Amino acid sequence: MDSQKSYIIHVQGAKGGEISLSLSGRIETENLNDFLSKAESLLIEQTPGKLTVDLSKIKYLDSAGALGLLQLEDRAKARSIPFQFVNVTEEGKRIMGLIDRKALTMKPLVSDKRYGNMIEQVGESSVRIFNDFVSIITFLGDLLIALAYSFRHPRSIRWEDLLGYMKRAGVEGLPIVGLINFLLGLIIAFMSSLQLKQFGANIYVASLVGVAMVSELGPIMTAIIVAGRSGSAFAAEIGTMQVNEEVDALVSLGFDPTRFLAIPKVLAAMVVVPVLTLYADFFGILGGMVVGVLGLDLTVYTYIQETMKVISVTEIVKSFIKSVVFAVLIAGIGCQRGFQVRGGAEAVGTSTTSAVVAATFLVIVADSAFAILFTYI
Repeated sequence: MDSQKSYIIHVQGAKGGEISLSLSGRIETENLNDFLSKAESLLIEQTPGKLTVDLSKIKYLDSAGALGLLQLEDRAKARSIPFQFVNVTEEGKRIMGLIDRKALTMKPLVSDKRYGNMIEQVGESSVRIFNDFVSIITFLGDLLIALAYSFRHPRSIRWEDLLGYMKRAGVEGLPIVGLINFLLGLIIAFMSSLQLKQFGANIYVASLVGVAMVSELGPIMTAIIVAGRSGSAFAAEIGTMQVNEEVDALVSLGFDPTRFLAIPKVLAAMVVVPVLTLYADFFGILGGMVVGVLGLDLTVYTYIQETMKVISVTEIVKSFIKSVVFAVLIAGIGCQRGFQVRGGAEAVGTSTTSAVVAATFLVIVADSAFAILFTYI
C-alpha cells in the first residue's frame, strides 16, 4: 500500500491472519499524523491475528517517528493484537530507547483542565483541601514516629547538620526577631498609654505589655518570622533535592528520607524557637520600657517591678510549650511541602509559598486552641 512520498508501507498477509508491514523511507514529524492514521485504518480494516513491523528499510527516523511507532504498538495491543518489531537497526534502537514509555500514559504535571462553574470550583477546592489535610496528618504521623526512633537511638541523628540548622534558624534570626518585637512592644505601649493616661493609670502600661508579649505576641510573632525564614528554606531545600532526584537516591541507598532530612530540621527548630521566643519577650518588654520611661515619666525600676508582678513562671512555661508545638508545625510543614514537590523550578517556588502560608495558618489555629485550653484547664 502506497503512502506519501517520504515513506512507503508494504503489506503482506491475509485479512484476519498474520500480517507483516515493511516500512521504507522516512518516518518523521512532518508525516507522523498521516502515518498513524493509515496504520490505524489498517488495524481496523485488516484485523490481523498478529502484526509484524519490519524496520530494516527505514532510512530516517526521528524521535517523533519513534514515538509514532510505539503508539502503533500500543494501539495494536489495546485491540489484543500480538505485535512485534523486526530487523530494527542500531540507530532505530537508540532513538526508540530515548522514548519514555511511562510518559505516554502519565498525567501531565500541569493540568490543562479549565474550571467550570462556581459549584464545581468549590467542590474541587474542598476535595483538594481535604486531600492536603490527610497528607499533612500522614506526614506528621511519620514524623512523630521518626522523632520517637531518634530519641531512642541518638546516634542516628545527624548532629553536625542539626547544629548547622540551629545556626541558620536561630542565631541568624536574632536581629530580625529582636527588632520586630522591640518595635511591637513600643507600639503596644504607646497606643495603650493614650487610653490609660485619661485615667491616670500609666503604670499599667508595663503590665499590659508584659502580659501581651509573654502570653501571646512573643510566641506567635516569633513563629511567624521563623515560618517565613526557616520554614520556606526547609521546603526549598528538600524540594530542590526532589527535583534533582537526590531523595530517590537516598531511598535507593537504604536511607529513610524523613529521618535523614526532616529530623535534624525539626529538632533544630524545637531547640531554637523557644529560645527565640524568650529573646522576643525581652525585646518586646524593652520596647515598652522605652515608651514608659521617656513618654510616661516612669522609672526603669518601677517599670521592671510592675512587669515582674504580672509575669509568673506558669506564663513562661505556657509560652515555652506553645513555642515547641509551633516549631514542630513550622518545620514539619516545611519538610512535608518539600517532599511533595513534583516538576521543576516552578514547583519548588510553589511549595515554598505553600509552606509559609500553611505554617502560618496552623500556628494561628494552634494558638487559638491553646488559648481555649489554658483558659479552661
